[in-house]
Amino acid sequence: MSALNGTKFNSAVFLLTGIPGQEDIYLWCSIPFCLAYVISLVGNSVILFIIKTDLSLHEPMYIFLSMLAITDLGLLISTIPTILGVFLFNYREISHSACFAQMFFIQSLQLIESSILLLMAYDRFVAICNPLRYASILTLRRVTKLGIVFALRGVGVIFPLPALLTRYRYCRANVLSHSYCLHMEVMNMACADISVNNIYGLIITVVTVGLDALLIFISYVMILRTVLSIASHSEFLVALNTCVSHLCAVLLFYTPEFSLTLIHRFGKGSSHLPQIILGYIYLLVPPLMNPIVYSVKSKQLRARIIRVFVK
Repeated sequence: MSALNGTKFNSAVFLLTGIPGQEDIYLWCSIPFCLAYVISLVGNSVILFIIKTDLSLHEPMYIFLSMLAITDLGLLISTIPTILGVFLFNYREISHSACFAQMFFIQSLQLIESSILLLMAYDRFVAICNPLRYASILTLRRVTKLGIVFALRGVGVIFPLPALLTRYRYCRANVLSHSYCLHMEVMNMACADISVNNIYGLIITVVTVGLDALLIFISYVMILRTVLSIASHSEFLVALNTCVSHLCAVLLFYTPEFSLTLIHRFGKGSSHLPQIILGYIYLLVPPLMNPIVYSVKSKQLRARIIRVFVK
């Protein structure tokens, strides 16, 4: 036991990082984070309130949108406290258990969001390619079951990662490059063979997020083929217009997701600044923009929101 305790450095905490070299302006940096947090919180809460209270919006598309809003709120609650702790109070310490818990919530919610985007793509595919059977295929009961199954998938596949990390000793540098915890960073600080975490993390990324992205792409290929074969130019534009908000949500989610994954795995010698900026975009921009995009593009939702605030 004494030999084990005497080897290298074993820290009880990790140190979070804001933007290195910009510590003097952290208070100013906190302003956009606070604004993004408040706008995202209000926007997603309004979306949920409108969909819950308006019976005419109890349709698959809006139920999936409410699932997306709940997931975005979960991501905000999981990440903003440590981000604002760093920028407002320069509080950088986070215990191992708190870090593993945050990592679990962030990454499981990210997988759930990917699944919801896939379900929304399926909704658009059925609505455009098989409209006569839309109501019979996407029943409220089936939509609920799909949401539960994919939520359990996100929790189930991520749970082994923090469980494995709790078994390791951490005797290397304990400074994280973000103001929140990610699996790819934390595992590299362990003084142990992390092959299992590395391989498992890569496999679940490919078979969950990667597969979801591929299926979304295939669904839009089939949508385009269907619309081009049977629709006039005006009908083509109308059909595509119903997909614009979902396409924006897909791009907002997957672009920083894959970019950050590639940088963490293959960009070891690259500058940390693009990695840090992508990290904030990856977590904060989708919850901020999704309510705005859907409110602008959905006439029904926009009308209900205006009615609520005009009263």
